[in-house]
Amino acid sequence: MTQTASVPLIAPPSSTGSRVITPSTAGIVMAVVSAFAFASSGPLVKPLLEAGWSLSAALIVRMGLAGVMLSPMLIRAIARERSFLRRHWRSLVMFGLFPVIGCQMFYFLAMQRMPVAVALLIQYLAPVLLVAYLWLRTRRAPSARVIGGTVVAITGLVLVVDIAGARFDLLGTLFALGAAVCAAMYFVMSERAGDDLPPLALASGGLLVGTLTMAVLAVTGILPFAAPDVTVAFRGIEVPGLVPILWVGAIGTTLGYALGIMAVPRIGARLASFIGLSEVLFALGFGWLLLGEALGPVQFAGGALILAGVVLVRLDGAAARVVSPPVEPLPAGAAPGSR
Repeated sequence: MTQTASVPLIAPPSSTGSRVITPSTAGIVMAVVSAFAFASSGPLVKPLLEAGWSLSAALIVRMGLAGVMLSPMLIRAIARERSFLRRHWRSLVMFGLFPVIGCQMFYFLAMQRMPVAVALLIQYLAPVLLVAYLWLRTRRAPSARVIGGTVVAITGLVLVVDIAGARFDLLGTLFALGAAVCAAMYFVMSERAGDDLPPLALASGGLLVGTLTMAVLAVTGILPFAAPDVTVAFRGIEVPGLVPILWVGAIGTTLGYALGIMAVPRIGARLASFIGLSEVLFALGFGWLLLGEALGPVQFAGGALILAGVVLVRLDGAAARVVSPPVEPLPAGAAPGSR
């Protein structure tokens, strides 16, 4: 580990080096469309898993297809700079192991020990973790609007996922918190992407690392692997099993990562993480549209609160101009924990 070259993940603000992020409309639209694309994955993959596909098989196809589709940007970055992989391999590996694989694996491990709604709720505490992390790192307390928006959004999330009667499980809670930390890392690492490390190159490299890691776990028998030829039904309409998984890989995952990772540098990790909460709302909509899962009035009320919380956080950025700590290129030989 090279200590002298280490750069903090988020550096403390200085009088001359602070970077001001004014959230752009284009960035907000990208973040919303990214959440919409990601939200389609669950309802489309669920019937496939119920029909006999293993989670490892679904993730390998999903991540591998998206990684390949975004690979031209990675190849371009490598061709432009011969030392690209030597300088950035740690970031690519970390992105693949934590935001890509870690978030999903921790979530599904938590789901096996506690209700899905509770695991989902804890995972989506990522915006709260980001607010707390920036507070600790910068020694600058969040504004009243950010705190209010956080409380309102999380309250809405509780209503949306409906955790009434849920049981508590310590290990499951720790797994879900691990998913939340990995989700927060996604936003922080995405915010640091730029000319030195192009966002789409980071996304492609991370997805390919995730695919390779998952394939190794499946081949060695650590994770079960099954991808039978099945037919799945959506609202009574039967389609080959490859149709939904190809959609999830080519559209849901590719579009989700591409737009999401480009949106974060434009609007900041904090606002992007709050907009990411809309993925829950879109997932409920896809569940109703594709699987006929009913939505109740409480969930609609929760959705309204989530949107209200996002608006409060956005207003803070518009009024006070969100000050983000300086984002510096990761020098060659930097310590693995510095990204």
